[in-house]
Amino acid sequence: MIDTFKTIQSRLDATPHLLRIGRLFSETVLIDVDGAEYYLSFEKGRLVTIAPGPSRKTPWRFALRTDAEALRRFWQPRPEPGFHDIFGLVKIGRGRIDGDILSLVKNLRFFKEVLGLARETREVEA
Repeated sequence: MIDTFKTIQSRLDATPHLLRIGRLFSETVLIDVDGAEYYLSFEKGRLVTIAPGPSRKTPWRFALRTDAEALRRFWQPRPEPGFHDIFGLVKIGRGRIDGDILSLVKNLRFFKEVLGLARETREVEA
């Protein structure tokens, strides 16, 4: 999972429009995958640190909790309905969002596009 987040980090650094959209986002986000915690710390739209957890000392603004299979399906080039969006994961019972929902909603496009950076980029037949 750390490798996937590092891929997101490198792709984010190479995506100027996301850096512009996220320039006001400086928060730590918890991603919980099957009970394994990962803290993604953003500074002015850049993913500066990826720290494995658990840690009771690391404050986070909001959390996305899901399972590895749901994330694998989310990161497909063309995800199935329900796996195409973080709120889709919640709706089908495969995800949960905790914490400061207002912070998430204020930065929703940025956060959703950042998570989408891990999607496989191979060509898909139409």
